[in-house]
Amino acid sequence: MSAVTDDLIIRAERIVTPDGIRSGEVRVSGGRIRSIEAIGSRGGSAPDAGGVAPRTVVLAEDEVLLPGVVDTHVHVNEPGREHWEGFVTATQAAVAGGVTTIVDMPLNALPPTLDVGALRTKQSVASGRVHVDVGFWGGATPGNIERLAELHRAGVYGFKCFLSDSGVEEFPALTAEGLAAAMREIASFDGLLLVHAEDEAVLEAAPAPHGRDYEAFVASRPGEAERRAVELVVETARATGCRVHIVHVSSAEVLPVLAAARADGVRISAETCPHYLRLAAERVPEGDTRFKCCPPIRDDANRELLWAALRDGVIPMIASDHSPSTIEAKMPPSGDFGAAWGGISSLQLALPAVWTEAVARGFGLDDVVRWMSAGPADLVGMDDRGAIEAGRLADFCVFAPDEEFSVDARGLRHKNQVTAYDGSTLRGVVRSTWLRGERIEVDGEPRGSLMERGASR
Repeated sequence: MSAVTDDLIIRAERIVTPDGIRSGEVRVSGGRIRSIEAIGSRGGSAPDAGGVAPRTVVLAEDEVLLPGVVDTHVHVNEPGREHWEGFVTATQAAVAGGVTTIVDMPLNALPPTLDVGALRTKQSVASGRVHVDVGFWGGATPGNIERLAELHRAGVYGFKCFLSDSGVEEFPALTAEGLAAAMREIASFDGLLLVHAEDEAVLEAAPAPHGRDYEAFVASRPGEAERRAVELVVETARATGCRVHIVHVSSAEVLPVLAAARADGVRISAETCPHYLRLAAERVPEGDTRFKCCPPIRDDANRELLWAALRDGVIPMIASDHSPSTIEAKMPPSGDFGAAWGGISSLQLALPAVWTEAVARGFGLDDVVRWMSAGPADLVGMDDRGAIEAGRLADFCVFAPDEEFSVDARGLRHKNQVTAYDGSTLRGVVRSTWLRGERIEVDGEPRGSLMERGASR
């Protein structure tokens, strides 16, 4: 490759690549990585045919070049509930957090993404307004099984379903029979089904969530509910051959079921989330409903088992499950966990939240990149991103891993500035975010693209 066609050179002492962390020069042309070479190996940068030398950016000694984070679990909520979040604010928060790609969940928007018309409506609303690249999930509910193939052809990356109440009436849960029907249909075109796995019968038998005591809320959503639901998913996936993915695993009870199923050849994967890896039930203050999510944040011992599952590959990836709402819905004056909206706003903070806990357990940035960039990209078949190597898109996060900061919710770019991380100290600061070889600014012109499954940018 000739240096005369390089548009950009990023020189760094630490670059996280699939082959490890190394020093080098990342050479970019046409928005893609051309090569990674030893520093100084070219002996300078020649100008192109027009006499213009490539831009050269030299990272500071305390900075590391990472691939942009790929977050495949984001609730944008627009149209319909854009007062909760919207495409502009969600993607601005992504930029601030080093995230260069998100995939939007089908529920909480109105209409939900249950047919092609709803998908096109959402794409129309998002067009020209996104600061990072955005793809879309479809939904699988009792009334739309016959529309899944058409949605698949229209470019969604897969389908999300619930096995318990979703929290919004326009996105009902599937029964066991409905789950089987959805899996048979999705398997017929080799699609992907995402499952919110909590068993409705177990939840109904548990104490109803109410009051200010967090332990009482956790008791209303026991780990057994997750395990029973995952067992059903495994059984049904085994019978149908459908590829399935369990979202937001919170309970360690699920882990042996996942490991056994994968060993048996069931096409199943799973994710966990930053809040399950950073936060713990023992330290949730009474009435502090900012910590409510479903399934819930569990205790310290459970959290350590999730970290072990990441180490062992039982859980191969992390996604934010950014699930915002208005401050009023999230923090009712009563402090009643039963009344509050369940969801953690974390898109902007996911990377430092995970890194803070990862480094404390001896993990490296290459591990975090595998969980938060490569793993999610692999889940949805985005083989053009998620790693720094030749041929991939030049989507980067410049990260200062040793710098600490105190989270102030008032400074977040989420539309509603409320988060369970408020006031905590996190390690790792995003210094800049790059999309296709261009540095993008939070308040700059939107540069993101809308993506469809199987389409190349």
